[in-house]
Order: sequence, then structure tokens, then C-alpha cells
Amino acid sequence: MDFESARGLLEELLPFWRELTEEEQEKLAAGVGTKCFEAGQPIHRGREDCTGLFLVYSGQVRVFITSDSGKEITLYRLFERDICLFSASCMLRNITFDINIEAEKPTCALLLPTALYERLSRANPSVADFTSQLMAARFSDVMWTMDQVLFSSFDQRLATFLLEQAGIDGGETVLMTHETMARHLGSAREVVTRMLRYFQQEGMVELFRGGVRLVDLDRLERLSRF
Repeated sequence: MDFESARGLLEELLPFWRELTEEEQEKLAAGVGTKCFEAGQPIHRGREDCTGLFLVYSGQVRVFITSDSGKEITLYRLFERDICLFSASCMLRNITFDINIEAEKPTCALLLPTALYERLSRANPSVADFTSQLMAARFSDVMWTMDQVLFSSFDQRLATFLLEQAGIDGGETVLMTHETMARHLGSAREVVTRMLRYFQQEGMVELFRGGVRLVDLDRLERLSRF
């Protein structure tokens, strides 16, 4: 990506762009890079990986944690125009757990090097304020997930996930294996399969190889709020 294209995307994606000085804008546009990832490709692996901030301009990203036993749970997703702050985790001094990030769909992003962003954040209050707001938003996402895990039954969580995923995909069909759903929910494939079969018996979904069709959206909505 050439300088002018990068500058145009930064101006479009960064809320604080107009608060930067001309010199700061020039340095940021000159230092930014572009990276593209295939679906399933890791973007960030733990605290030792400190590539920089990713500004997603196409695709979809999953942010998750992994237990010592290898079980995964999705904390939140990032979509077009979202900014991935945890990919610069070495900049976040008080983060003591490992965050993993992978592309769920073919994804392209602008990469802001960590050192460059840190210098901007120290020099410009608008950048520091934006970073604080972004941290607060991501913390809210994580707390919502933890609330679901700790205080919601698994049938509620699965109903919520199916409705959310159908909304992301723009239809009433979720093209995803039971194993992948289990990774998102921090559960076992067998547990997901049993619950989906129960949903099918109750007439809420139809199961097919490689996916689920949502049949009774109203009942799933009620279950997710129960």
C-alpha cells in the first residue's frame, strides 16, 4: 500500500486523526504497514508477541484465551473498522494473561508499530484518551463474556451464540461445526452436540452437516434472555 492510500485509510479509521499535528500524521502514515491473513491464521500469540496495533479494514477477527488444558473461549470479535489493541500487549503493562488473536475470515489490516504508537500516545493527549476509551470498551466486552460464563446456563449461552452468529452472517443459518462452537464457548464438542440435539427436538433449530438452521427465532430469543 502506498503512502497516500495508507494516509487515507488512517484518516478514515482513526477517530483522533484530525487531532494529530501534520508532522504526527506524516510519521504515522510513513510508519504504518499492511498485513493480510487467511481464515484461521494466527495474528497474535500471547504477551511475548508484540507486533503492534491492527486496524481491521476487511475481514473478521476472533480474540480468545486458552486454558492450560487447551480449552478455548472467545472473548469478543472484531470487524471492519475495529482496532485490535491487545496485539500490542507489551504496551499494556498490567496485562498479565495471554490473549490470542486469529483471523476468522480472510482479513486485511493496517499495522501501527507499537513504539510509534507509544510515542504518539505520550505526546498527544487525544491518542492517550482514545487508548483509554478503547481499553474500557474491550474490558466491557470481556466482562460481558465472563458474566455469560459464570451466571448463564449453557442452553442460554448457546442460544445467544447462535443468534449472534446468525446476525454476523446475515441470515438464519450458522455454517459452523460443533467443534468450532465449542471452542467459542469454552465447552466440549459433546456438550454442544447434546444441546443442539435438544434444540432440534424442541423445534428451535434444524441440524445439518457443517451447520445449524435457526427455525424458531422467537423461542431462541426468549431462551437467551431467560
